[in-house]
Amino acid sequence: MKNLMLIFAFCMAVFAADATTTITNEGVNLPRIVVQNASNLSNAEFNNKFFKLMVGDLKVGATFDVSDEYLVSDYNGDANSNLGELGAALIVRYAVSDKTSPMNLKAKVIEAGTGRVMYEKSFSLSNAEKYPFLAHMAVSEIVKELGYSDVDWMKEMILLSRYTSTKESEIMVADYTLTYQKVVLRGGLNIFPKWASAAQNEFYYTYYVNQNTPAIYKYNLSNGSKSKIFTGKGMTIVGDVSSDGRKLLITNAPKDQPDIYLYDIGSGSARQITDYPGIDVNGNFIDGDSRVAFVSDRLGYPNIFATSINGGNVTQMVYHGKNNNSISTNGNYIVYSSRDGSGSFNIYMISTQTDMIRQLTSGGKNMFPRFSSDGGSVMYIKQAGGGSSVGIIRVNENKSFQFPLKIGQIQSVDW
Repeated sequence: MKNLMLIFAFCMAVFAADATTTITNEGVNLPRIVVQNASNLSNAEFNNKFFKLMVGDLKVGATFDVSDEYLVSDYNGDANSNLGELGAALIVRYAVSDKTSPMNLKAKVIEAGTGRVMYEKSFSLSNAEKYPFLAHMAVSEIVKELGYSDVDWMKEMILLSRYTSTKESEIMVADYTLTYQKVVLRGGLNIFPKWASAAQNEFYYTYYVNQNTPAIYKYNLSNGSKSKIFTGKGMTIVGDVSSDGRKLLITNAPKDQPDIYLYDIGSGSARQITDYPGIDVNGNFIDGDSRVAFVSDRLGYPNIFATSINGGNVTQMVYHGKNNNSISTNGNYIVYSSRDGSGSFNIYMISTQTDMIRQLTSGGKNMFPRFSSDGGSVMYIKQAGGGSSVGIIRVNENKSFQFPLKIGQIQSVDW
């Protein structure tokens, strides 16, 4: 357990939160949108909650200037029906059914000046408990249909591991706003969940057998089954999954000091990639799965390095800061958290192909970044004022958003 605590310091921060949704770095010259609720619901609380989801998703799309004004309308009304704020270019009008399974939603986009219906579609969800995904589905399609940056990641689930008591943790699935949450694994120490594929129907996680021996399991969300695939020693976690889903980068410490291993799922064999008498953790595939980026204390402090998938020469990737950790990769890009001289932690992004370095956050404690599947957004944890929020950075749009975190102490996150 000593090694476990040491590597936790390299890989993540522990946090809890009760914050309000905020927006930073406001965009300019964006089309003004008003949202109209045309639902016929008796539950006022749910009515308001779903309206806020629609507005929030449109804002996170980062391509619109979205009004917060709560407006109601008849679904088939004309463009001037309760238009609300002047100067709106577009109207998003929707009608959602009661919170019963299945749930239905219909939505349309109207050009405010002409009344022209630019887009209209119906959506359905078999499980009403997952109603936030109904809003995410609709907004992601609206954004795409209007020709703006793809936000299909809104429809994806995130994985969370949270501590519940000493040496006890559970794994949850949630939507990106954390409005929907469901515990899928509990009992014992269940940590470091990692999606097995883009299908998001299975994930890997580490479970400590008898709170002593670490083993990597695969859990199936469809039927609740789990199977052990690897037994390790010391710190044993899945850092990344190859693009074809056939190989894993595993941190394991059979000789007390952790190194990175390449595990072949088909054959069940593990090949050591790094061999260093110190700490090498958090292996992630880069450059078309031909190389591995990882965190190491080779300089006497955590920093980012890379090597071939076959091992060999190690290249330093970052030349600033004295505590660079908690990495995530997407193709030729790496995001990581770095501590500056004032004690703040900020998120940075670098390219493996150029000297490009870009700071994505400014001030405070911003930890544990995770790329979205398309690489266009980064999720992270922001600690402030005794509370924490989940942050979403829209990289190309240069905007960031924060959502309240109200689920206790988080051990790790995957997106």
